[in-house]
Amino acid sequence: MYKRLVHVHGVDLSGWIVLAALVGAWQVITLWYRSTFFPPPSLVLNALVDQLLTPAILTDHLLPSLGRVLGGFLGATATGILFGVLIGYWRPVRDALDPIVQFLRSIPAPVVIPMAIMILGIGNAAKTAVIIFGACPPVLLNAIDGTRHVSSLLKDTARVFQRTPLEIVREVVLLAALPQVFAGLRVSLPIALVLMVVSEMVASTNGLGYFILRAQRTFRVPEMYAGIVLLGTLGYFLNAGFMTIERWVLRWHFGYQQKR
Repeated sequence: MYKRLVHVHGVDLSGWIVLAALVGAWQVITLWYRSTFFPPPSLVLNALVDQLLTPAILTDHLLPSLGRVLGGFLGATATGILFGVLIGYWRPVRDALDPIVQFLRSIPAPVVIPMAIMILGIGNAAKTAVIIFGACPPVLLNAIDGTRHVSSLLKDTARVFQRTPLEIVREVVLLAALPQVFAGLRVSLPIALVLMVVSEMVASTNGLGYFILRAQRTFRVPEMYAGIVLLGTLGYFLNAGFMTIERWVLRWHFGYQQKR
């Protein structure tokens, strides 16, 4: 009986049922506890449709935020993988850079926002730099660990086939470390989203973080909640897209795991 209720054409709807129940409970609570600062979801939905889902708002706020988070995430990905493989594969590089890595990863990313503003201004460059700084460590550390623990048998086999060191890194080490690298990327993506919002709230003239803070300061409460809902929706679809890419890139890894 339970499976017939939550599965439709093979799709598990249990998560959506729980979400609908929570929204329904929110509606009931707001009808009982009337407060200007805690609007019912019906008002939030109206604000979302009427105020946010318009070409002007999407162009002025959603698209800049999306560009910043994707730019910062891709920058963190490239930086983390490049230096992670270098540090993890070559011991002299690891010995030279490990103190710097440990120092930088101990700095909370939001505290570099004032420095980024002073150096790069309040444009996209500063926000992207902050996102890269905060989202890079999970990718970097997982790339280092994944590279260091690649089986020596795989590397020795590649040397027997007379592969160059660069070919070994590209065709053996990086490929074997990809599952752990993607684990770091999964952690890095929500960090990039958080830092995008924080940087937009501190110094910006557009973006979802700026919109939410401005709505709060002008007491447009339903619009503030609608901005939060839109931000959560953006994060949901970014994560869903990332998981799709991960399943495609690591299809060989997941296939191997299923056979074990």
